[in-house]
Amino acid sequence: MSKALLVIDLQNDYFPGGKFPLWNTEKTLKNVLTAIERANHKRIPVIHIQHIADPERGMAPFFNEGTDGASIKPEVLEAAPGSPIVIKHHADGFYQTNLSKVLDGLGVKELILCGMMTQNCVTHTAISKSAEPYSVTMIPECCTTVNEAIHAFAVNAVSTRLKLGRIEEAI
Repeated sequence: MSKALLVIDLQNDYFPGGKFPLWNTEKTLKNVLTAIERANHKRIPVIHIQHIADPERGMAPFFNEGTDGASIKPEVLEAAPGSPIVIKHHADGFYQTNLSKVLDGLGVKELILCGMMTQNCVTHTAISKSAEPYSVTMIPECCTTVNEAIHAFAVNAVSTRLKLGRIEEAI
């Protein structure tokens, strides 16, 4: 079974100094980099998903196109050079994007998800109608959100719909 690691919204605005810093970002970043390293070692493709605020809706509080805050963390890009970047304007990484096409082109059957924010973009992508053909695993230690409680609630909520695993189990 061909796997892909989806790295969702590891963007500057979610880190200290950004417009919407989240809880536990440095530890999450370290874990995501470990996951990418394992994926690279096992020749599992890494796909970056980047949220850009919908310009038709006007200026958003963060992730505005062309801003440093909307950029993917440089360390993440450096860890997976040449990996595809899928741009999205909604929480679901599949909705009105080319993600399915990218996955089909790689022959992917299993998705491994990590990223930000657990209760929003990560879970919406994981339980998307478009994700149903795939086996989906989320790595909670590679996800974060505004605080620990919301992260735990979100992980518990999706636990009935997909697999949860640690880095070493999932990759």
